[in-house]
Amino acid sequence: MGYTAIGKITNSHGVKGDIKIFPLTDDPDRFFSLKKAYVGEIKEEVLPEEPRIHKGMVLMRLKGLEDINKILRFKGQYIYVLDDDRIKLPEGRYFISDLIGCEVYDMTERKLGTIKDVLQGAANDVYVIDGGNGMEYLIPAVERFIVSVSIADKRIQVDPIEGMIE
Repeated sequence: MGYTAIGKITNSHGVKGDIKIFPLTDDPDRFFSLKKAYVGEIKEEVLPEEPRIHKGMVLMRLKGLEDINKILRFKGQYIYVLDDDRIKLPEGRYFISDLIGCEVYDMTERKLGTIKDVLQGAANDVYVIDGGNGMEYLIPAVERFIVSVSIADKRIQVDPIEGMIE
């Protein structure tokens, strides 16, 4: 059973046990349909209540933890959902957590490295590839450069332009 991080608890909000969450999703409204979630490395099950959006952050309470002293231990922790409860993405869209660790190959089947991060920009995402030996490559996640993505095989094939991989 896998988990996907959907937010990071940044702080408490008020004294009645509300938590402030930085959403790690393009759709913060997904918190409004959340029935249960898991917090921290031990994946403690929690029942979210009363979610709302405030200044780009998600605020909500956790059932049974309606006191600031009960939720302070969650500060800095990630909030997760079961992989089976993730939202369904349209074709060609991927969860960042699924992309991390994918091996990247060029058109000649030369392994360039492994995706270690995804930078999210206004125009498009950029895959950060660890090429080993201190080498790092940045590949824009656009159709021009990304030939194929297989999350099941943890494999991505790219067609970089000259000078992109050196």
